[in-house]
Amino acid sequence: MRALVHREEQVRLVQSLGAREVVVGDMRGEALLQRVTRGVRAVYHICPNMNPDEISIGKVAIVAARVAAVERFIFHSVLHPQTEAMPHHWNKLRVEETLFESELPYTILQPSNYMQNILTGLQPADYMRNALDGWRMIVEHGVYAVPYSVESRTRMNMVDLEDVAEAAAVVLTEPGHSGAIYELAGPDALTQTQVAEVLSKRLKREVRVEQVPIDMWRRQAEASGMGSYQIETLVKMFQYYDRHDFLGNPRILSHLIRRARTTLDAFVERAIRERLGEYLNL
Repeated sequence: MRALVHREEQVRLVQSLGAREVVVGDMRGEALLQRVTRGVRAVYHICPNMNPDEISIGKVAIVAARVAAVERFIFHSVLHPQTEAMPHHWNKLRVEETLFESELPYTILQPSNYMQNILTGLQPADYMRNALDGWRMIVEHGVYAVPYSVESRTRMNMVDLEDVAEAAAVVLTEPGHSGAIYELAGPDALTQTQVAEVLSKRLKREVRVEQVPIDMWRRQAEASGMGSYQIETLVKMFQYYDRHDFLGNPRILSHLIRRARTTLDAFVERAIRERLGEYLNL
């Protein structure tokens, strides 16, 4: 496996995960992309999140894959890319369109939002004093903070990234997935209040969900150094979540990984085993 990363400090981590060769560079470089795809059989393309150059980056990767005559091109897209109100979704749809016209053998994965977001938090790290990440806010303060509605109209099928990775391995290494578009959604369609209930149950302490006002979130994001495009893109996503559910069908994921999808309850239990000791010395 050959990996393309953006920064030197990422090299060792990617090597520890199994990459035999790691190249450092900018995904927008046409010559670089053609060099790193030369001689490979498959490309897994995932653009940096909320990148304003998503469409052009996707086109560069697709052209390079065509030049290399790869056997398969896997595009890590997003659930409901047709949603124009969320710019980073809409940009992925444009990349999908380019892929349709490329004559490459492709598979498109459309994962829902990740359960891991609960651990990192969607708010900037300094949203509250002493808040290092979302998990610490939950464990130490009993607060699950989200910058969108906590009411019933915001239901989501969050998916475990471990399941997404397993599905990606399947479509990269097994035949029969050319031309497919797969929604990857978790089994639980939950409101944020219900997410807090799962956290409370597993942590054996009260966890309440709190909605962070958008204006407060924006100010803290600006103070943390987040770029204006990323801030405005996230704000539009939060506003969409205020008005609509974000739901997908979980059956395709279980078909791909040949087992039950990870529930939020099981994910939280795993997170407790892996991370709780950091804060409670268990």
